[in-house]
Amino acid sequence: MSTNQPGQVSAEPSGVAGERVPDARQRRTILIAVCVALMAVIASVSGLNVAQPDLAVAFGASQSTILWIINIYTLGLAALLLPLGAIGDRFGRKPMLLAGLTVFGVASAAAALAPSAEVMLAARLFSGVGAAMIMPITLAVITSTFPEGERGRAIGVWTGVAGGGGILGMFLSAALVDVATWRWLFVLPVALVIVALTMTLRSVPNSRETSGHPFDTVGALTSIAAVTGLISVLQEGPERGWTAPATLLGLAVGIIAAGAFVAWELRRREAALLDVRLFGERSLAGGSITLLVLFGVQAGVFVALFPFFQAVLGWSGLLSTLALMPMAVLMMAASGLAPRLAARIGPRATMTTGILLTGAGLALMAALVSVDGGYLSLLPGMLAMGIGMGLSMTPSTEAITSALPRERQGVASALNDVTREFGTALGVALLGALLSSGYRSAIEPRLAGVPQGPADTAREGVANAVDAAHQAGPHARVLIHAAQESFVDGWQHAMWAGVAIMVALFFYVAARGPQQPTTRTPANEPEPAGATAR
Repeated sequence: MSTNQPGQVSAEPSGVAGERVPDARQRRTILIAVCVALMAVIASVSGLNVAQPDLAVAFGASQSTILWIINIYTLGLAALLLPLGAIGDRFGRKPMLLAGLTVFGVASAAAALAPSAEVMLAARLFSGVGAAMIMPITLAVITSTFPEGERGRAIGVWTGVAGGGGILGMFLSAALVDVATWRWLFVLPVALVIVALTMTLRSVPNSRETSGHPFDTVGALTSIAAVTGLISVLQEGPERGWTAPATLLGLAVGIIAAGAFVAWELRRREAALLDVRLFGERSLAGGSITLLVLFGVQAGVFVALFPFFQAVLGWSGLLSTLALMPMAVLMMAASGLAPRLAARIGPRATMTTGILLTGAGLALMAALVSVDGGYLSLLPGMLAMGIGMGLSMTPSTEAITSALPRERQGVASALNDVTREFGTALGVALLGALLSSGYRSAIEPRLAGVPQGPADTAREGVANAVDAAHQAGPHARVLIHAAQESFVDGWQHAMWAGVAIMVALFFYVAARGPQQPTTRTPANEPEPAGATAR
């Protein structure tokens, strides 16, 4: 049971009998503090993507090294979420949040000053460790602090930041790269860390839950191995090849470790790090699958959007990220609206409505996209997708956190975050592969008459084709037009595949989604035995 130390405590009871919660003003401050901390983590996931050429020049590094600098952060974050979320539950959520912010801030500062690629890799790895300490705790603080009547709205705000924050982070990062250097990318997360640290020390209450069982060390280690193996496959497969020895090794490690994790957790039952039997319930399974698909589709769409804006329309990185802002704003607004809608029509109806809108957005982008139509051919689909994702993500997140008991809210939050990370990696790998294969199939017949050198380069991708056009002589315009039209063809293949996935998700949630608004949540269950007030 959490006992709130800082600030005043109002007489308003939460769902737990006899428990008192922070007053309304402190709850607002708590929400702002955890969202600022979350924003620092989310912005760092996508920030370096806009500076890949600058990093390659600064460190004299290969593209493979640059991708590792970007991916090692996500890998460290995803692999450690479950164990660190559980440790935060046991030893105190506030200390874990403070420690995570400190590690993350120091590592981000080290990355800004990194003199070599090796130092940058180490700094990014420790940033991922700090992020894994921060991210699950931010949501766990909300679910363990806010009373039942306000918890859904608070989760909606958190979800909006988690969903739209990446786009905002990319925009701010692109602006910093344009006006300064890539090293300034780390000023934003460091500044956010300082703000979050200050607010956390002053306002965020501490809570921890004691358990009658020892920490599940075997479960923690097997979960780390499973997530590391599977995420590395999704990250390295498109680059190295799906049959490369390193890819196959990662796949084998991931599958074996995942099987061992499930078997061990079934044996541990109530003492497990994550009780996998809960996936038989509607809430946990429906929420997890929905988030997995939504974040996969979103990541896959972004894989297609940036080359379209930059290579097809010729926009800068800053203008390209600015073009995503309408989608991000609607996503964040819909995330805030979703709890009220779920209270009226139920979470399942809210989720299916959002899924339908997301699928409709993908269909609009697939049907309307064209080189001549430009940005306006995509905007209606982007807006529909933003609203749909916002409506779906909040009830999905609440379904996951409500499925696990109060003393496991760090684990529940970590599961929510791991699902998002897996979905993102899976979407980039699968929809990115469909986009690439569709592009290669479409451009081949359009290269007739183009010199072999520029033609071979053009087959690698639309950006490569635009870059090789100056070597094509009189065929330059033909080559660029062929690449742009072929990219649109590949886009349509990927988007229609996304529509098919969303249709399948719609029928699944309609049949197996949460049926009623949550009336019994972790924070309104009876106080667990052994709960420690601090």
